[in-house]
Amino acid sequence: MNPSISQKERIISLDIIRGLALFGILLINVGAFKIIMEGDPLPDYSGINGIISSLITIFVHKKFFSIFSFLFGVGLYIFASRAESRGDKPRWRMARRLLILLLLGIIHWFIFWGTILPAYSIIGLFLIPFYHTTVSTLKKWLVGMTSIYIISLVSNIFTPSLGAISSILDIFSNDAIQIFIMFLAGFLTAKSGWLTHIQELSKPIRWIQIASFLLFVSFSLWIWNASQSGNSNVDSVTALGSLPTTMFYLTSLFLLLENKHIVKFLTPISWVGQMAFTNYVTQSIIGTTIISIIGLEVVSPKDVLYIAVLIYIIQIIFSTIWFKFFSMGPLEKVWRLMTYGTKHATKR
Repeated sequence: MNPSISQKERIISLDIIRGLALFGILLINVGAFKIIMEGDPLPDYSGINGIISSLITIFVHKKFFSIFSFLFGVGLYIFASRAESRGDKPRWRMARRLLILLLLGIIHWFIFWGTILPAYSIIGLFLIPFYHTTVSTLKKWLVGMTSIYIISLVSNIFTPSLGAISSILDIFSNDAIQIFIMFLAGFLTAKSGWLTHIQELSKPIRWIQIASFLLFVSFSLWIWNASQSGNSNVDSVTALGSLPTTMFYLTSLFLLLENKHIVKFLTPISWVGQMAFTNYVTQSIIGTTIISIIGLEVVSPKDVLYIAVLIYIIQIIFSTIWFKFFSMGPLEKVWRLMTYGTKHATKR
């Protein structure tokens, strides 16, 4: 039986998952740090590069992005509930926090055109009306939105030529809908208190883990075959497979991190996750600098792999050193200061 973990270790567990998600997002973003202009050479996808690209598509693409979105929903609910417990207006404070994120995201856009921060802030605003809704209502919305998303993706894959209907299906199967679904899932998980009852819920979590693993394997084979054959539906299949894969990853991590020895071993990754905002922004700065220094004209999948590992090692070292002297990441500090003002800026 796993040693039981404390409430503090549960918070660290969320930071570990967030830190791991940052590495997955990094694997996707590194290639975008180098903007390809007309006439520039294109990445090589033959041989080992093609294999690496396919493996990233199967195991990483949209999956860690979804995990990060799930945790954003969890964090937003925890933030609002803490604000309410202090006698603050939770929905107003959520709106202010998200609008400030929009401002910071726009600034980041000038550094990295592919930043997700503006999208997160705008989509996050749609969570505000759900703060005072019941868990039951949240479940219905989550099931409804997920069903619409899946039906739209399946329709695009098997019946792509439906005229005006296809345009509507494209709207309901885009990344924004997926982000909102994961926001809702995280919001619901935090509101229902499931995160504090992982051990009690271990049996149903394991059933979800097994079922999602079987779907993960099936979709992995489908994505591999589609990518190797040059099937035009590979993006839609990847998006469809991202939901069960994300569930498999999350359930596996939640169960694994019930063991306090594993939590202790992965603590350095938790520090990366604890200052996720800072690390997400600096990934683009470090990555662009590395690509510029080594003079890469094109970023191949092999380049993506070693640059991502190098950046992540730098961030583990930096985060470890930072938290020896400070209790909060620098951009997290700025975000909090702009959200609350000087009165609460120093409180965690």
